[in-house]
Amino acid sequence: MNCEKCQELLSDFLDGTITSEDRATFDAHLEECIACAGVRDDLGVIVSFCREQRGEYVSPPNERAMWLRIRNLIESERDAEAAKTASASNLIGSTERESLWSRLTHSHWDISLPQLLASIAVIAIAVSLATGFGMRRWQGQQAVNVEPHANAQSPQAALMSLDERTRDQQLAIDYWNRRIEERRARWSQQTRDAFDHNLSVLDQAVADQRQQLTVNPHDEISEEMLNDALYEKIRLLREFSDL
Repeated sequence: MNCEKCQELLSDFLDGTITSEDRATFDAHLEECIACAGVRDDLGVIVSFCREQRGEYVSPPNERAMWLRIRNLIESERDAEAAKTASASNLIGSTERESLWSRLTHSHWDISLPQLLASIAVIAIAVSLATGFGMRRWQGQQAVNVEPHANAQSPQAALMSLDERTRDQQLAIDYWNRRIEERRARWSQQTRDAFDHNLSVLDQAVADQRQQLTVNPHDEISEEMLNDALYEKIRLLREFSDL
């Protein structure tokens, strides 16, 4: 078995649907290939972590719609890459339907392991932020309706106060952005696309929480989610600045 075949079976292995015959050849390859074994272990840890953390959140009423949006986003990104490849080579082919983990591993298999893990971690964080955002809107509406005029602040004052509370994070982001600009020219196009996509997901999460805090400056849940999104953005910038 080669690494490409191992990649195709990795999704079935994580889902628990791999056949006994494929499992035997899969295990034999992992004993010989350290790189594939490392990817298997790292993805297994991420899957286990996501499954453990999933129960800590209350599912919002639009949970199914949220997952469909995430799935459509991933599929649209993959379709765009496939269209570019087909146009450059003038080849027409068909692709099989792949599972979520197969698409993720296939999209970043040719880049380094830190980039692969960073991309998967960003998606997991985005899912957690979106889930928490839905929970906040679902559970926090009653508190807003009970005291609509309590502790009122103008949008301008709320943003100024928010900027002061996140000053340290913004300074760190500015620093790592400068490092990224110095090194970005050395990256491959695939690395640039992966970075830009992951950064846009986090920027959208930050913008959403800032908007919520403008409406309700004393919403502790939104402020905590904003801090988490800023922290993940700093971590993403720091990891890619070393490439």
